[in-house]
Amino acid sequence: MYRVSEFAEKAGVTVRTLHHYDRLGLLKPSGRTESGYRLYGERDFARLQQIVTLKFIGLPLRQIKDLLDQSDLDLASTLRLQRRLLQEKRMQLEAAIQAIEEAERSLKSSRAPDLAALKKIIEVMERQTAMEWTKKYYSEEAQEKIAERAKTFTPEMQAKVTQDWNDLIRDIESAISSHEDPSSDKARKLAERWSSFARGFTGGDPEVQKGLNKLYADPGGWPASFKKPWSDDVEAFIKKAMAGHKTSCT
Repeated sequence: MYRVSEFAEKAGVTVRTLHHYDRLGLLKPSGRTESGYRLYGERDFARLQQIVTLKFIGLPLRQIKDLLDQSDLDLASTLRLQRRLLQEKRMQLEAAIQAIEEAERSLKSSRAPDLAALKKIIEVMERQTAMEWTKKYYSEEAQEKIAERAKTFTPEMQAKVTQDWNDLIRDIESAISSHEDPSSDKARKLAERWSSFARGFTGGDPEVQKGLNKLYADPGGWPASFKKPWSDDVEAFIKKAMAGHKTSCT
């Protein structure tokens, strides 16, 4: 067991940091001396390592506390979680670096900023941060599967997926404006395209689909900055088309 100053020195953090984590309930000392001084042990080293890694990844301290306080989360589980989050962060950084390198190349060739290249940098950064909130709807297993699938996605593939969804939404809006019957053959084909695109994200995995269903069942939990890419009318139409043709979105 170590007193706070000894523990801080061995762990490479400040005493002030340890006091702060104690006040937050994030890292409580394992014991106290008879005089009331904090005492830290090996378990506290493990807890501190988890805190430092998750903080480095970008998680806020409140979220770190909630995560580490889960009774079913042992050290092996938290290490696996840390590895996955770091892999996700690495992929995000690689995508951002690639976008910046493209902007640098265009600048060298034209001596003027390529607005399209600069826009791509913004889109990459915004896309990576804008959807962090969705993770709360997915289990750890589902998040791992999503991360694995994301490794195979290039920026070009992501752009095509986005374009495919935009084209489908536009086609559904056109069907609505022309008063297309949701039970028609045309509506059936639209529903099949929707289901196919959804499977492109879920991979047909029921655990991922479960999280996706939770997300769309909780619009009240979405941040104000997030807007669905389709209207309520589009959603109502496609639900009727799926129900009429017994098309599953999984």
